[in-house]
Amino acid sequence: MVITGRDNRARSTEEFEGSLGEQIRALRIAAGLDQAALASAAGVSVGAVRNLEQGNGSTLRTLIRAVRVLDREDWLDGLAPRVSVSPLDVLRNRRTPRQRVFKERSAGTAAE
Repeated sequence: MVITGRDNRARSTEEFEGSLGEQIRALRIAAGLDQAALASAAGVSVGAVRNLEQGNGSTLRTLIRAVRVLDREDWLDGLAPRVSVSPLDVLRNRRTPRQRVFKERSAGTAAE
């Protein structure tokens, strides 16, 4: 999904929803579908498609189903890319090396 224009950090949620809705609408029209046909193929209501296209808020489920019908699942991969490196492994590897060696205490030297 390519969202162009000003710095994305300065865009409101409503602006993102509107831009996404415009792109969904353009894809639907390019695919030769009306809102009812997209809704039927996606298994959602016509009102859900209308809200999505108008940027009036939509569920993630509606977005995913519409995007799949419009053959743009690559957008979803951009939102949630597969992690190839474990963040925990990165943290473990960033630890500073030990600076000291500690002797193991023997059981007989503990204070009684």
